[in-house]
Amino acid sequence: MCIPLQENDRDLGLGVRESFVSSVQPFFSVVIVNYNAGDLLQSAINSLKNQTFRDFEVLVVDNHSEKNPIHDLDVQDLPEVRVIRENTNHGFAKGNNIAAKLARGKWLALLNPDATADENWLAEIYKATTRHENCRVFACSQINMDAPDLLDGAGDAYFAFGIPWRGGFEHPVSALPNQDSFCFSPCGASAVYERDLFLELGGYDERFFCYCEDVDLGIRLQLSDEKCVFIPDAIIHHKGSATSGRYSHFTMYHGFRNRTWTYLKNMPLSVLLLTLPGHLALMIYIYLRNAGHADVSGMRKGMWHGLKDGWALRWQADYKVKPTRKAIWNLVRSMAWNPVQLSRRGVHVWAV
Repeated sequence: MCIPLQENDRDLGLGVRESFVSSVQPFFSVVIVNYNAGDLLQSAINSLKNQTFRDFEVLVVDNHSEKNPIHDLDVQDLPEVRVIRENTNHGFAKGNNIAAKLARGKWLALLNPDATADENWLAEIYKATTRHENCRVFACSQINMDAPDLLDGAGDAYFAFGIPWRGGFEHPVSALPNQDSFCFSPCGASAVYERDLFLELGGYDERFFCYCEDVDLGIRLQLSDEKCVFIPDAIIHHKGSATSGRYSHFTMYHGFRNRTWTYLKNMPLSVLLLTLPGHLALMIYIYLRNAGHADVSGMRKGMWHGLKDGWALRWQADYKVKPTRKAIWNLVRSMAWNPVQLSRRGVHVWAV
């Protein structure tokens, strides 16, 4: 079966096409937000065909791709699939929100279109949900697709001065924790959220478009007393910035802007006043460090818009968390405070 689905389909609105959808609620809704991923998207789909855990549906949101659009996508052997064709590029944040509202599964399992999942990916997540019955957020192991001996990330980490990083990025795979651990938040490339919780917290902030929307939600989760468990045996292979370019104007602009937005928007005032000088100093350091090989205009523009607009976002949030003192203290403890760990992009997890 290839897209488009024609016979026995019905239009669900928002560009959705649905075919042979069961009335039984699946355990997982696997969400892929695609924009110009080309053949990488088919590889992601193929990895889902091989999952040993079969109680899932797949929702593919296509943000009006221009490069190799998804009309010939082969979805044969997937349990259930829905394709949401949009007429504009909404970005990663809104694309996932659209899918989350339409999803029927108890859990949202996000998968980037430039990633492939090991055959036991969903099975390992399912087992983790039974081991940690009170946990509503999970992070997965991410291996570098082009260098399989290196990590792409072991959950997201967050330095106290407002700088996030993927834990263990480009460290040897041997740096992976060998057991379930707490981490700050899941990376959006393979994040797992209880659907009801994701919607209760307002989902991803669509103003971010892409980059740091997962960390922004991660801070809101921390301030809502929700913990994230990292599952070392739930593995995906991630190419990373395959569609946007690692040092392009687009990536640098959204990366610099959204880092500061995340920080100014969410940080409790007492912690913000303590750490703001450090945030400004680190942003200048990162700018100077990248000036020789990254798009300078994107960094400069992102820094300016981050500072100029970040304060307004603090008061304009669609969902405002009112944290308890305990939640603020837990947030402080979950952040990394060692600048050496940030510099080395080390794994930052702690015992469950």
